Amino acid sequence: MEIPVWIMIAISACGIGFAYYLVRYVMGCDQGSDVIRNISSAIKEGANAFLKRQYMLLAIFVAVVTLILAFVPGLGWQVAVTFLSGAICSGLAGFIGMSMAVRSNSRTAAAAQKSLNDGLKVSFRGGAIMGICVVSIGLLGVSIFYLIFKDYTSPASILAGFGFGASSVAIFARVGGGIFTKAADTGADLVGKVEQGIPEDDPRNAAVIADLVGDNVGDVAGMGADLFESYVGAIIATMALSAIAVNAGVVDAIGTTAAQTVAWWLPMVIAGGGIIASIIGVFFVKVGEKLEMEALLGALRRGTLVASGLVIGFTAIIVWALGAGWGVLAAVSAGLIAGFLIGESTNYFTSYSFGPTKRVSEASKMGAGTNIISGFANGLMSTVLPIILVVIAILVSHYVADMYGIAIAGVGMLATLGVSLATDAYGPVADNAGGIAEMSELPSEIRDRTDALDSLGNTTAATGKGFAIGAAGITALALMLSYADAVGITAAQFSLLDHRVLSGILLGVMMPAIFCALTMNAVGKTAFTIIGEVRRQFKEIVGIMTGEAKPDYARCVDICTTSALKQMIIPGVMTVIAPILVGFILGPLALGGFLIGAIACGFILAVTMANAGGSWDNAKKYIETGQYGGKGSDAHKAAVVGDTVGDPMKDTSGPSINIMIKLMSVIALVFAPVFVGTTGWIG
Repeated sequence: MEIPVWIMIAISACGIGFAYYLVRYVMGCDQGSDVIRNISSAIKEGANAFLKRQYMLLAIFVAVVTLILAFVPGLGWQVAVTFLSGAICSGLAGFIGMSMAVRSNSRTAAAAQKSLNDGLKVSFRGGAIMGICVVSIGLLGVSIFYLIFKDYTSPASILAGFGFGASSVAIFARVGGGIFTKAADTGADLVGKVEQGIPEDDPRNAAVIADLVGDNVGDVAGMGADLFESYVGAIIATMALSAIAVNAGVVDAIGTTAAQTVAWWLPMVIAGGGIIASIIGVFFVKVGEKLEMEALLGALRRGTLVASGLVIGFTAIIVWALGAGWGVLAAVSAGLIAGFLIGESTNYFTSYSFGPTKRVSEASKMGAGTNIISGFANGLMSTVLPIILVVIAILVSHYVADMYGIAIAGVGMLATLGVSLATDAYGPVADNAGGIAEMSELPSEIRDRTDALDSLGNTTAATGKGFAIGAAGITALALMLSYADAVGITAAQFSLLDHRVLSGILLGVMMPAIFCALTMNAVGKTAFTIIGEVRRQFKEIVGIMTGEAKPDYARCVDICTTSALKQMIIPGVMTVIAPILVGFILGPLALGGFLIGAIACGFILAVTMANAGGSWDNAKKYIETGQYGGKGSDAHKAAVVGDTVGDPMKDTSGPSINIMIKLMSVIALVFAPVFVGTTGWIG
């Protein structure tokens, strides 16, 4: 009866083997000239130094929480073990992704000297290493712990410990990396572009290496940890709702025990099919030599669409083989389609190929104020389609498979994560390659290729953020439903007229706002220090502007590292403690309301911030193509200010909210055995 789980372990192992094949491919590529190697080495050194210090701090946090969980009545060593394992796996996934990204950047720059397709191949496969590792390690961990703890009294809460560990590492990784990267980017842009009038990634800018390091620690390691915990969270939430699947007749297997076993297996088996589909999809990503955004974007879309089609086909076979209802296939398809369309919606509102971002560029002619007004309005308007798509996915999946359907729709949305995350992680690799090409002064035709790859990376990064936000919303909602089922909350009990539910909702709505304030202030404080340092170096180091002297890059990297690690602590700890306090003080009903409020508010804020920031970024790039006066014009200076405002919104606060709402939901599920049957101290 456990053959499907052993198959999942075997598929996970195959995924890890395929990732190793990609590593061998990337590492076998030419690293380029000595100049390219030296620049890449400096980026790698800075990224490794940051991650080492960050993981040392996280090790202390993880050790303390592990000990606390081991002695909490109702949880015990089982949850402590899964928590520790989830934290280690999440950190490992982020480390592998970042480690390969900093090794792929120089190889991408060198490959672009041969052809555009070679450059795309190296950078995409460099990103695919993390994508495949994330899904393979995630499914492997869940499968192993399912085998170990399936016969325990509360297996769902024990497995949720794995998600709790993954989420805890993810939030610190995302916040810390986001503060680092955006502070460096802000300092480099404001002093370099605006004050000194030098190009982006100019080697005379002291913050340029820190900026390139930040792309890796924030957008690779942080994003990898973010989606790792989304992936395992969606699987665990669906497994936790297995009893509901049986009661609702979602599973057609004969006998209650057999049906519940099938309901537990389904999300793991579908995820396993997704790994196979993602591996196949990777091989469909290739392009010709036309420097056209449509051709490049089409190449990456091809891989995702092929994988999505295969997942639907695999799911149909799985549903038939395991004796599940066909509503499961409909729910998985609803999640897949919603995830893809949310990404396309993000592309529409952030790409300068479309009207919304072009209007932000036009508004820049009147100054920074109108640029910011237009960009923020665009971000708010961009929430319409993602919300409607998620609502449709919820309604469809609930209609065909009850609450179990909502959870498995999240599994469907994330089933192609191996290739979807590859297109996202590709972006920072291409960005680094473009920076290296600029700093090493490669010929203009080579830089045209790296610029094309970089522009594509900006688009895929924005699309990836939209996908991540959609996945976070569905996953957090599924975890919340799992929590409600675990503590015995029924629809009749969860009334908006109940003072505890109302209080919880209001407290939950407050959380994303406070979180955003803390993280954006952290970027502002760090950027203030970096700006002062870059200005000091331009003033005091004679010969920087003429190229006769080199800036002190290491100093900027160290400032960003120290400040980011210091300021990531409060937002992360606050997120961990808040749901526990609400549960103990106000009771499980209030905690349910708290989660609903946080998910709703967090989803809106995350979409707004990500899309407003992406729109400001691309509005600046559109002007740099020669529109409205081009580089150096008043419109360009206004757009740079807008981009600076948007940077912490799209790369720090917005993406971090994803993890915040999932982390609070998974903590509620972990502590469900503690809260069940209680009413709270003052509830």
